[in-house]
Order: sequence, then structure tokens, then C-alpha cells
Amino acid sequence: MVREVFAPIAAHVGCEIDCVTFNDLTVTAAQRAGATILIRGLRDGTDLDYEMQIAGMNQTLMPEVYTVFLPASATVRPITATLVRQIAGMGGDVSHFVPKAVAARLKTKFAG
Repeated sequence: MVREVFAPIAAHVGCEIDCVTFNDLTVTAAQRAGATILIRGLRDGTDLDYEMQIAGMNQTLMPEVYTVFLPASATVRPITATLVRQIAGMGGDVSHFVPKAVAARLKTKFAG
């Protein structure tokens, strides 16, 4: 779904996007992929506290991989994956909270 949603945006601005899965440390996966920056989204102060702890640990483990924080816009701050899954799981319309492709997949997943 990440590729489906973001590949057209990346192509439009002349960038490449890659999506990889891993089951080791994030900084190890970043290094293996040749990445030097981790981009992390923040909704509120709670996210910031948690993400700062992770960024500090990652910097200690791999100082050459930097973390950049991006604050969420006001319109999407209250949205969480947990709430979206709960709404979808109860048959609710999540189209206001996620891209169309994601809403369609959630609808299929929770149909029945």
C-alpha cells in the first residue's frame, strides 16, 4: 500500500521511493539500504518524547544515521492507526482518514 500511495507522488516530483521490510534494528536496516536519514512523524508531545528516546538510542548505535522529525498538520493529528482499524473493523467509513486505496483494502479486510 505504501508503494501504491506514494510511488505516483515520488514520480511526480522526480524522486525514487523504496519500501523494505526488516526484522532487525531500524538503523541496521537503514545502513543496509544506504540510507542516512530516518524521517519520523510527530502528532503531539507524547510522540516527541517517545521518538526522542528512539532517536537518541539510534544515534548512539549508528551516529551516521540521522533522525528528522516532521510534525503532523492539525487536520491529521488526531488520526491513529488503532482508531482507523477500530472504525473499519466496526464497518465505519475511514475514507476521511486514509488514502482511497487503503480505505478499500480495509473495507475488504473487515468485510463479512
